[in-house]
Amino acid sequence: MDIQSIKNRFGIIGNSPSLNYALQVAGQVSNTDLTVLINGESGVGKEVFSQIIHSLSARKHNPFIAVNCGAIPEGTIDSELFGHEKGSFTGAVDARKGYFETVSGGTIFLDEIGELPLGTQARLLRVLETGEFIRVGSSKVQKTDVRVIAATNRDLLERTQNGKFREDLYYRLSTVPIRVPSLRDRREDIPLLFRRFAVDFAEKYKTAPIQLDDEAKNLLINYTWPGNVRELKNIAEQISVLSTDKQISGRELQRFLPETPQNRLPVLAHSGSSGHEFANEREILYKLFFDMKKDVTELKKMFVDILQNPPAAAQHSGILNEFKEMNSQEIIQPAYMQPMVSNNHPVVLPSHEDIHHHEEVEESLNIMDVEKELILKALKKHKGKRKDAATDLGISERTLYRKLKEYDIKE
Repeated sequence: MDIQSIKNRFGIIGNSPSLNYALQVAGQVSNTDLTVLINGESGVGKEVFSQIIHSLSARKHNPFIAVNCGAIPEGTIDSELFGHEKGSFTGAVDARKGYFETVSGGTIFLDEIGELPLGTQARLLRVLETGEFIRVGSSKVQKTDVRVIAATNRDLLERTQNGKFREDLYYRLSTVPIRVPSLRDRREDIPLLFRRFAVDFAEKYKTAPIQLDDEAKNLLINYTWPGNVRELKNIAEQISVLSTDKQISGRELQRFLPETPQNRLPVLAHSGSSGHEFANEREILYKLFFDMKKDVTELKKMFVDILQNPPAAAQHSGILNEFKEMNSQEIIQPAYMQPMVSNNHPVVLPSHEDIHHHEEVEESLNIMDVEKELILKALKKHKGKRKDAATDLGISERTLYRKLKEYDIKE
């Protein structure tokens, strides 16, 4: 079946080269029993590709089931996939067949495959390599004939390097990889998709289809679409229902587009000459701790200066009033805060005890204390296992051993 026939049959809109290539690979691999790994962001339509592969295969008259691996609790996913025997765990009042048993002869689509627990990954690898599985609580080996199509919006190769996904399973799953492009990678298809959705919703809600002017089209094309096709469809439905004018301008469309998410972390500036890069989130947090420490120290010095030199309070009054506004619950309420007026500017000053309190806050921001606390938490979490704790902390076991000696931490 050619690409256009696939598009017509499954209602796929778009002509971008990346989309056409993904459909071509899906069509070519459908008549085989090869395992397929579909990669793509959330909302691009990965499940549609699994249905295309199954519908064009020799298994098309046999069962097809889609399983969201991320939606099943870790404690029950083995039972869901492979079944269990009566009494094998609390609540197992009857024996139950798993998906690999009930779908034998058909296709199973494992969405969010990267969320599978490591133990379940080992069971899945055995099914892929030998076609064998064992129910939970049983010792009897059973056979199954199931084609596996997996999908993920994560970088599985990176997860293998972090020890969160089995490397052998990754290579076994990705016999034939298919990458479904994001909407940002096929911007030329966005107006076509929107028009199709607008017509569909007009029929559904018995109204005239909405139309976009040139400014609105440009706005639609240049939006980032983090939710991809799913988000575009939702926006089209919102406008179809809520807009009174069926000719949509750029200004009108802007009301329905979410604001671009902004990173709310402080920007960490560094000189270009130093070439310093923050290697990971832990270093960013350390930098934030240092900045907070510096801010608290400067604020404390300002308070001391005002106490020792009351006329100086006037020049600081604007800052203090702004600070008081931002932290009204913490600064205005305590009884030890005494009001003072200088040049008709009310200023709230702390007592010596309050300054001592700020010194205590400064102490708690010590980077060594923070690092020691993180190490203790990691060791407690992994019950003293250094290797696991080091992996969780993102450092080598040797570095962890050195830190234990440095901070005199007794295990």
